Amino acid sequence: MSEAMDEPNRLNVRSADEASPTPPPPPRGFDTEFISASPSLDLSRRLFLQASAVAGLFAAAGCQNQSGGYPDPIDPGAGSAGMPTSPRPSSQPVPPPRVATPSRSQPLPGGGGITPTTAQGVIRRSNWTRAGIARPNEIFQLRNVTRITIHHEGVNPFTTTSEDAIRQRLEIIRRGHVTVRGWADIGYHYLIDPAGRIWEGRSVQYQGAHVKDQNEGNLGIMVIGNFEKQTPNAAQTSTLTRFVASQMRQYRVPVSRLFTHRELAPTECPGRNLQQYLVMARASGGPLRVALAQAGAPELAIA
Repeated sequence: MSEAMDEPNRLNVRSADEASPTPPPPPRGFDTEFISASPSLDLSRRLFLQASAVAGLFAAAGCQNQSGGYPDPIDPGAGSAGMPTSPRPSSQPVPPPRVATPSRSQPLPGGGGITPTTAQGVIRRSNWTRAGIARPNEIFQLRNVTRITIHHEGVNPFTTTSEDAIRQRLEIIRRGHVTVRGWADIGYHYLIDPAGRIWEGRSVQYQGAHVKDQNEGNLGIMVIGNFEKQTPNAAQTSTLTRFVASQMRQYRVPVSRLFTHRELAPTECPGRNLQQYLVMARASGGPLRVALAQAGAPELAIA
């Protein structure tokens, strides 16, 4: 089902996620470490096998609501894709990220929307996928940003810092959103990995798919990991704080309009440990308010 068809203001229908039975669990003994290490399987085959396990994990993890199911992709969507078991942490040193330089393209027909740019310090989408928008006629323009929402991936704890492993994981998330949930693209605009790198997801040219009924004007940022079961590391919290402050400054979003997913919907997302950090970061004298002052936007910290 498309993102557009799921919006209740357009069509009064139940989403496919409500009507469909619970997907089967992933294959018993599924071993993503074996798949990622096996030289006999090329990358596309590995991604196919990993993506096949995504559907079975939708009923068990991710940005679930309190009743145990996923929020429906309405206006246009909510929730993060399920993921296979994460590989063990890498013992190799973290390579420096390939930092994107700002790039611009033409806005969608009709004007009035955000001109897409690659934010400073963000790894371009083209570094992890060649796929474009799967359903160009079923995606909405993001005309402005009036709030920001923070998520976690919410499946298995994930600590690897391997750039290649992150690329594979992002592609699995994208395929889960597109092929399992029927969305036009990956739901989040930006994703932060355990090394503190920021990856471009859905272009800010387009409205995201990450909070049910509340995606209009809403920038979606996801931190990879399950923060019900693990604690965000220093690289992730440092990057998240500085990057969120920069986006707040760019779009003039006050701290009162920075949310976590659970503050907008009945869900555990972004996990109790990341939630605790963000509550502290937004408080008076907290890291986010300090970062806003350092970014030259102290007025956003008191708005």
